[in-house]
Amino acid sequence: MKPEQLKERNLDREFGYITSRSSGPGGQNINKVNTKVELRLSLISTSMFSENEKELIFKKLKNRINKDGELVLSSQSERTQLMNKKVVTEKFYELVSKALTLPVKRKATKPTLTSRYKRLEEKKNRGMTKKLRKNSTNSSDEG
Repeated sequence: MKPEQLKERNLDREFGYITSRSSGPGGQNINKVNTKVELRLSLISTSMFSENEKELIFKKLKNRINKDGELVLSSQSERTQLMNKKVVTEKFYELVSKALTLPVKRKATKPTLTSRYKRLEEKKNRGMTKKLRKNSTNSSDEG
């Protein structure tokens, strides 16, 4: 599933945003501005996802889901709260779309005729190398 398809579901109204002070350097600005943004979405109570989709999200994003069943993401990379809000929202759509995308199953194929011949040639060459090695060690032991 693509992030654009998720955006069409209007999940924004179910998001909860919490702001706090960012960690790390920032000068005097750090002590007075809440620029870190945390996005929370309760997966248990949301009606935007089907049960199958919820199971996939719980399975693939289990490290980002707390005990209350909330998906928690945060961003503090930008200098403003608004930009961090945009970043964390995009991050949410990217993560959930990856979690809902099912991997394509691999189709087993047979080796080609050329690859089979090549493999047999390599085996013959390897055998010859070992045979030559064996003969050379016997002659040096006798002398």
